[in-house]
Amino acid sequence: MNMQVFSKGVSEARAKKALQQDDFTRSSAMKILSNLWAWLFLLLLVIFFSIAAPGFCNLFNFQSLGTNMAVLLVLALGQTFVILSGGIDLSVGFVMGLASVCSALAMQKLTGQPLVVMILAGLAVALVVGVIAGSINGLLVSRLKVPPFIATLGTLGIAQGVAYVLSGGPPVSVNSNALGFLGNGFVLYYHPKAGFHFFSPPPGITGIALRHVSGFLPLPVIYLAVITLVCAWVLARTKFGRHLYAVGGNAKAASRAGIPVNKQIFRIYMMSSLFAGLAGFLYVLRYSGGVANAGDALMLSSIAAIVIGGASLFGGEGKILGTVVGALIISVLQNGLIIEGIDPFWQYAAVGVVIILAVLMDQAKARIIR
Repeated sequence: MNMQVFSKGVSEARAKKALQQDDFTRSSAMKILSNLWAWLFLLLLVIFFSIAAPGFCNLFNFQSLGTNMAVLLVLALGQTFVILSGGIDLSVGFVMGLASVCSALAMQKLTGQPLVVMILAGLAVALVVGVIAGSINGLLVSRLKVPPFIATLGTLGIAQGVAYVLSGGPPVSVNSNALGFLGNGFVLYYHPKAGFHFFSPPPGITGIALRHVSGFLPLPVIYLAVITLVCAWVLARTKFGRHLYAVGGNAKAASRAGIPVNKQIFRIYMMSSLFAGLAGFLYVLRYSGGVANAGDALMLSSIAAIVIGGASLFGGEGKILGTVVGALIISVLQNGLIIEGIDPFWQYAAVGVVIILAVLMDQAKARIIR
């Protein structure tokens, strides 16, 4: 009798242990999936459009995709710092537009001056616009304790109004071929007969022969790579980055630990607007002009890229690499749908579906951790 009870107890213990092992295996698998789903989704998108959209899977389309993604990712990188702190910046789109208008106006006034003078002046003006907008946001949120949503919404309206007043509505054009090259040029050019040449088509290639010139490594992608690496280094290797995660995780605990929370928040909003100003300057380089609503459609896309990349809207969790993957997913979706000839308005619906999927994955991950 005792042996039967003992055997039954052993069998129940083994069954319980087996169930625990199964639960642990499923939990581990779900955790891995929740961490890598964005990468897997990006891979599936590339495979799908490579099969369904002729012309998608080639080097020149990928270069175009990277060039078109540059402004979005710069906005998203700045917004990442705010999201990690547990805040949000709704003003970046029109701060970018205002910066593009002011930068273009400055360059327009300097037409005929050396290109270096035009570029430095345009960049300085764009960054000053970012500093002013960031100071307003940072002061309202950190010192006056205005909710980030309301504070940045107010700044959005100010930037929008000033941008339209300065531009008068139409785009502000800058007539400079060299400016267009900096926003659309390549590091390396190749012609079947003349060979390779850096930063410009091979000498002597003009007229119809230019059709056979191919470009490699777009300059905007180079700018983007440098900016992204700097952001990743700041978050991973500096005291600012460590304090940012601490403030986003628990602001009160961070304050007790001696971190100047208000100063940190001020810097974060300043950085976000600086990136918006930089995005406005890159827009001028790309399109040889500025326009008030240049970043209007990009504001929500920048937040979407961060969420898709795995950052938590409650702060304290996220990485620069995740933002890059999120921006890639949005850009691949838009690029593939355009090549397929699908109505551009469906891009918004597709991005919305991906955002919902990202939130569901984030909730699943949270349940697993608990």
